[in-house]
Amino acid sequence: MIYCLIVELSYMVQILMASKLQQLQSQACQASKFVAKHGTAYYKQLLEQNKQYIQEPPTVEKCNELAKQLFYTRLASIPGRTESFWKELDYVKQLWKNRKELKVEDAGIAALFGMECFAWFCAGEIVGRGFTFTGYYV
Repeated sequence: MIYCLIVELSYMVQILMASKLQQLQSQACQASKFVAKHGTAYYKQLLEQNKQYIQEPPTVEKCNELAKQLFYTRLASIPGRTESFWKELDYVKQLWKNRKELKVEDAGIAALFGMECFAWFCAGEIVGRGFTFTGYYV
């Protein structure tokens, strides 16, 4: 009796998965047709709208040069960023020293910011686990 129920349940799951697979295939086919039909026009429009950002000549060497420029520009911005960090930290320390004068609105904003940071942390954990809520795949 239990074996029959298990077999029947397994069969129902297979049917459900097959129908979901067919739906996904249909949606993927529709998306592929849409991209094939409209992709080139969108690409040309996007390049035309942003032509002021395109470096001439658009070669691999130019891309490598721009990548190096970006890397070293970000590297050069580290001292300014650390200075900003220490200023922010000093501001937080000052707020903590004068917490008796802290308004409810400011405390609420700080609490909401903390909750948002925690929510983004949880979202990152879920993504890192492969979009599972309960744990890692074993």
